[in-house]
Amino acid sequence: MIHADELKGLSIFECLTDAQRQRLAQMAADIRVQAGEWIIREGDPAYFFVLIEGAVDVIKAFGGTDRVVNTYPRGDFFGEVPILLGSPAIASLRAKEAARMVRLDKQQFKELIDMSQECSAVIMRTMTQRVTRLQEYIRDNNESRVLVVGSQYDTDCRDIRTFLSMNRIPYEWVDKERDPERVPSCMPPDLSGPAVVVDRAFCVGQPPTVRKVAEALGIRTRPNKENYDVVVIGGGPAGLAAAVYGASEGLCVLLIEKAAAGGQAGTSSRIENYLGFPGGISGDELSERALKQATRFGAEMVMTREVVNIQPMEGEYCVEFDGGDRVKTKTVVLATGVDWNRLDAEGVDRLIGRGVLYGAARTESLTVIGKDIFIVGGGNSAGQAAMFFSNYAATVTVLVRGAGLESSMSAYLIEQMKQKGNISVEPYTVVVSAGGEDHLETICTSTRGAAPVMR
Repeated sequence: MIHADELKGLSIFECLTDAQRQRLAQMAADIRVQAGEWIIREGDPAYFFVLIEGAVDVIKAFGGTDRVVNTYPRGDFFGEVPILLGSPAIASLRAKEAARMVRLDKQQFKELIDMSQECSAVIMRTMTQRVTRLQEYIRDNNESRVLVVGSQYDTDCRDIRTFLSMNRIPYEWVDKERDPERVPSCMPPDLSGPAVVVDRAFCVGQPPTVRKVAEALGIRTRPNKENYDVVVIGGGPAGLAAAVYGASEGLCVLLIEKAAAGGQAGTSSRIENYLGFPGGISGDELSERALKQATRFGAEMVMTREVVNIQPMEGEYCVEFDGGDRVKTKTVVLATGVDWNRLDAEGVDRLIGRGVLYGAARTESLTVIGKDIFIVGGGNSAGQAAMFFSNYAATVTVLVRGAGLESSMSAYLIEQMKQKGNISVEPYTVVVSAGGEDHLETICTSTRGAAPVMR
C-alpha cells in the first residue's frame, strides 16, 4: 500500500497538498517488480506510472529486434503519452533493477491532472519532449534490416519478400530488371537469382532461401528442447490460440510454422468480422498480438520448418521436421489451415509466381501499380484482396462462376467494394487459359452464353 508520506519526495507530487497526496495514495496501486520483469508490453492497455524505487528500461521493437531507448530513474513518471493520445502502450517497460512504483489507470490519471494545474503543466511539457525524442529516434533507427535484390517474377525472391513482410521485418527491395541502376555495386553483375544482405553486413549464401534469411536474422528455426507437453503444427489463428491456451496453463508448448505467424489470416489487409474488434483489425496486427501473447506465456515457436512425420510411441509421439530434427511430445495439435484450390486452366501452372499468384500477399502492392488485375473467386479473401489492391492497380476485376457475390461473401465487404470505382464483378465467368512467355501477359475468359474473350 502506498503511503502519502512516500509521495512527498517525488517531484511530480510536490505541487499537491497533503490532502491531495493522501487521496492519491488511497486510490493508487502499489506495484513491485524484480529485475528483468516486464511491467507493461507495447500494445497493452495504457497506465500511468511514477517510480518510487529502482530503475526501468523503455523498450521499442525495431525491425523485429527489441531495443532499449531510454531508462527512467527514481522519481520519473511514464505512460502519459498513450493515455493522452487515447492509444495502447507505445513502448514496453521492463525493470532494470528491483523497482516499486505508483500505478494509476486512465480515470485516476485524469483526476490527478484535474487536481493541480502545476502538475498538469509538468506532465504536458514532459509529454511534448518525449514525443519529439521518440520521433527523432524512430527517424534515426527505422532502417531496413534486409536488402533484397531480385526480379518480381523470381519465385525465390517473392518467397523471401513475403516471409519478411509477413513477419513484419522492414526490408528494401530492388527490382534488378526495372531498376538496374539501383543494384548495389557490390553485387556480382552476372547474378542469376536473388541476393540478400542482412544488417548491411552479412550476405546470405547463394542461393538464398527463406530459412537462410531467417537464421541470418536470428529467428529461431530449431527447437530448444527434446521434449514438450504439446506440439502445435501450424501458426495460424487456431494454432496461435492453442499455443496461448496451452502455455497459459503451464504446459511446455512448441509451435511450428513454415512461413509466418497468422497463416492465411495474416495476409488479410482488414478483418472486420472478428470478435472483439468492432473497428476491424489487419491480419498481421492480429497475428502479432496473438504471437506476443503466446510467447509471453512461454510458448516456443520455430519458423521455416515443416513436419514430415509423426510417429506414435509408447505414451507419446515423435515429431520429425524436414532436415531431420526430432522432438517428443505427449500431444500433437494439427492446425494446418487450408490449401488453395488450383485453377484448372491451360497455362496457369506454368506461370505460377510470374503473374499468377495464389493468396497474393500485401508485398505484391508494388508489382500491380497501374496494372489491370483479375481476382478469381468470390469469397471473403477475394473481397479483402480486391479492396487492398484497388488502392494500387488501375482496375480490379473479380471473376465469379456464380450469379454474384451474395452467396459467398460477407455483406460488409460487398458494400465496401461497391464504393470503389475501379472494382468490377463479372458473374458466370471462368478462366479458360493464361498466356505469356516469361510472365503472365494475357488471360482468356468464358462467360455463360458468350464466346471466349482474350484480355
